[in-house]
Amino acid sequence: MGVIEKEAKKIRRLRAFQQGLLAAVAIGGVVLVAATMPNAAQLLRYMPGYKKGARFNYQAKTALGRLAAKGLVTFEERNGRRYARVTEAGEQILALESARDASSRKPRRWDGRWRIVLFDIPERRRGIRNQLRLFMSEYGFVRLQDSAWIYPYDCEDLIALAKANFRIGVDVLYMIVEQLERDKHLREHFGLRAL
Repeated sequence: MGVIEKEAKKIRRLRAFQQGLLAAVAIGGVVLVAATMPNAAQLLRYMPGYKKGARFNYQAKTALGRLAAKGLVTFEERNGRRYARVTEAGEQILALESARDASSRKPRRWDGRWRIVLFDIPERRRGIRNQLRLFMSEYGFVRLQDSAWIYPYDCEDLIALAKANFRIGVDVLYMIVEQLERDKHLREHFGLRAL
């Protein structure tokens, strides 16, 4: 395995660990940030790369710190103990992840309709525009043009969550198209049979 592959694997593991920890905090409502973190250990022990002991505790505390730095988790003191609570932004991230899981489950039959997402984000918000393009690519959309992306399955909820997350509601248009000319390469890309 090459150096880049190892780095990518490490980043994926850390991201999965953070997502699992965020889910643990959300499920528990409030999680005690203690030396052993028993709630997180019980929920995350089945994750790849999990090792019991001091290293796990360090990873959990570090991940919680990163989540807090991103504004996804806040800490509060009660009776001399420190607790973690998911913020509204953290709940949005969890909703995006659950929408990603739902959109990855493809229906048995394709309904023959294409979903097209168009966006026109001003130049002054270039960073958001680039983040949205990366988001579309990660979720499996195919780029038709820089600001036009296509997907064969229902993804309206995912796009609504993305609009809220990126704060770009008026700049994005979601369409359902019955027919598209020259779509053979798209059908092949998504593994769809001709109707």
